[in-house]
Amino acid sequence: MNALLMIAITTGVLSGLWGWLAFSFSLISWAGFLGCTVYFACPQGGLRGLLLSLCSCGSGVFWAMIMIHVGPLAPQFLGYAITGIVAFLMCIQAKLRWLGFIPGTFIGACATFAGDGHWQLVSASLLVGLLLGYAMKNSGLWLAAYFSR
Repeated sequence: MNALLMIAITTGVLSGLWGWLAFSFSLISWAGFLGCTVYFACPQGGLRGLLLSLCSCGSGVFWAMIMIHVGPLAPQFLGYAITGIVAFLMCIQAKLRWLGFIPGTFIGACATFAGDGHWQLVSASLLVGLLLGYAMKNSGLWLAAYFSR
């Protein structure tokens, strides 16, 4: 059976479930979809990819909160420099094994900015989205393997 078709089916079903979960638990639906995106885009798969995605995305939330709280304390021109320094740190941290997925870091930061710095809500939404992304891809791969027997 075609793996892409099976992933598309499981993604469709679980996306509908996410819409209901996000509404029911007052989570941010778009942030959850960003979490799914982080997992799907991660070069690693399986649990290792989930952990790499989680650590990188979580660090992005952390860096965004640094910018949100430190930036306004500085004069405007220095605020730009702080943004540059933090962006540098967001990239260089990829030397650390579990923070090596730079796009995940930037997605976590962008979600935090878009969520007006409500890091707890953004983090919960991203986390559920990461777990759903893991479930979407891996259940689709499992179904493809199962029906290919």
